[in-house]
Amino acid sequence: MIANKTIKFIAILTIVFSSFSVFSNTDQHDNEPHHEGVEAKHHSHSGMMNKADDINEHIKHHLKDAHDFHLFSYADEKTGERHHISMPLPVIIWTSKGLKTFMSSAFHHDDEGKHIVNKGDVKLVKLHGVIYELNDGATAVTFDEHHHATNAKKVLDFSITKSVLGMLIAGLLMFLGFGALAKSYKKGAIPTGVGRFLEPLVLYVRDDIARPNIGEKKYRRFMPYLLTVFFFIWILNLLGLTPLGFNVTGQIAVTVCLAVVTAIIYLASGTKDFWKHTLWMPGVPVLLKPLLAIVELIGFLVIKPFSLLIRLFANITAGHFVVMSLIALMITLQKQFGTVGATGISFVLAAFISVIEILVAFLQAYIFTMLSSLFIGMAVEEHEHH
Repeated sequence: MIANKTIKFIAILTIVFSSFSVFSNTDQHDNEPHHEGVEAKHHSHSGMMNKADDINEHIKHHLKDAHDFHLFSYADEKTGERHHISMPLPVIIWTSKGLKTFMSSAFHHDDEGKHIVNKGDVKLVKLHGVIYELNDGATAVTFDEHHHATNAKKVLDFSITKSVLGMLIAGLLMFLGFGALAKSYKKGAIPTGVGRFLEPLVLYVRDDIARPNIGEKKYRRFMPYLLTVFFFIWILNLLGLTPLGFNVTGQIAVTVCLAVVTAIIYLASGTKDFWKHTLWMPGVPVLLKPLLAIVELIGFLVIKPFSLLIRLFANITAGHFVVMSLIALMITLQKQFGTVGATGISFVLAAFISVIEILVAFLQAYIFTMLSSLFIGMAVEEHEHH
């Protein structure tokens, strides 16, 4: 029963996050044209990546979302030109002329607003990872002193970006996993296959997170959501440690959506006692009750969701930044220790931190789920009346 309800929550949250996360800005600094398809080559202005600025720019690029899926890059030793291998993703936007769909390769990796994509009666450009629609009659983007477009407007972007693709993969894995767990229970009390791995984690969320914080009477009602959010965050965190380079939980839009969903659940589930203690706290002087009501409302509406979203976002982003910085040591330390020495130092340190990041991936999923259940428990708690 819980597994089936969890599958429903997975579907709902996957749709919500896929819709909202595309509004976060993406960043891509590739400006040269490339051939449409999986393999895309372009020439970077920086050539060989051997400077601190180039490395920092590459790390920032990795941490942000993108309209295409960058697989890897390499530098031509003879020319110093950097070639990028990437896979285009679907662009789905709503313009003043209606819905437009095409592949991201149409922008030819341009992120400076130079390459214009003509789609019927609209002209589109990509500037700093954001897609703009040129005003009627405009043939090129014009900028003000702050390099903001003056003759173009943003479109509603529902594209399948790199982060959305990561969430869809996580959602698919959860569908398959929980579906297998639900089917195994139909065959017998002891799960088989993937269910043997998932059942201890499900029991852990139930017995160590939901029951203690929400209570024996009401925890079952919120188990589907808690299981969904736990596995959703955990899988995305693990995907971020793979060479695929996902950084979904490091996108502020994603963590905002997670925190908002948690806030909606505990606010909508609040009992009369909860709202009475929040808006008109008993046992305190009447003059203080309005002030305490404001403080309590700020806590539940702002502070608690903010603590959820910023903790997950900051820890995952910092972890990715540290790992990539340690990998970059093979370049920055090459003069001091040679190629072999710098690579060895980089490998050992990056491997050590990556092991810690595996633990952090689980820990952040646990903390978010634990705090969510705690806030829900505070909202549904029945107070004793004397």
